[in-house]
Amino acid sequence: MRRLPLYRVDAFADAVFRGNPAAVCPLPAWEPDALLQAIAAENNLSETAFLVWPADPVPLRWFTPRQEVPLCGHATLASGLVVLACLAPERDSVTFATRSGALVVRREAGTFAMDFPALAVEPVGRVPAALREGLGVDADQVLVTREDPNYFVLLEDEGAVAALHPDPRALERLHPFGVAVSAPGRSADFVSRYFAPSYGIPEDPVTGSIHCALGPCWAERLGRGSLTARQLSSRGGDLALEVRGDRVELRGKAVCYLEGEVLLP
Repeated sequence: MRRLPLYRVDAFADAVFRGNPAAVCPLPAWEPDALLQAIAAENNLSETAFLVWPADPVPLRWFTPRQEVPLCGHATLASGLVVLACLAPERDSVTFATRSGALVVRREAGTFAMDFPALAVEPVGRVPAALREGLGVDADQVLVTREDPNYFVLLEDEGAVAALHPDPRALERLHPFGVAVSAPGRSADFVSRYFAPSYGIPEDPVTGSIHCALGPCWAERLGRGSLTARQLSSRGGDLALEVRGDRVELRGKAVCYLEGEVLLP
């Protein structure tokens, strides 16, 4: 029987049972993609991160319960915690090699800071019927990004975002696009929620990657690069952002909930 280490981390949280749980599985070398996908499906979390250790930079990939994705924030934060707190606690930073380029996670004053690419958004030409049907609201503005395929729906206030009761069956028809909904916040500069049912994620608790687009979007609207954000899922999560040209720094806390092993025949 083979044994693979497995960590479960609550990302963008300062205590367990909050934020977004991610699994992190360090590997001595890449396993077949079918096995990685099966492990992610078995974990049944929004993301399972697989990294090859030791290496420099550290190869990193992310899998939802249904497929691999090109970018993930909370599972990168979780992977940074595993490397910097468990695998190499003497280090202050780690560079991951990913499909979205080099991503650096560093320890910073009780939090973890992540250097991510800014994602360009553009107005959508025609709002898909499934998006209107799935959200059940008239959007003030709908944007889209192609690099990490998502629609971004801007609403008038935090209450409108919190009150949404989307239809996952309608939103699933938008694949490969997920749907982020955002508005000015009362307790933060802006708030959001994120839905990706076609990836096996009816609602993601806290989604770092969408803030690579929302950060620049709200920085332009608010006229400043330093922002706070809150995701309004049932678990909730908080992020701090610094928008710097074509990069976005995401900062948040993370805590390890579980250490164990995957047992393979």
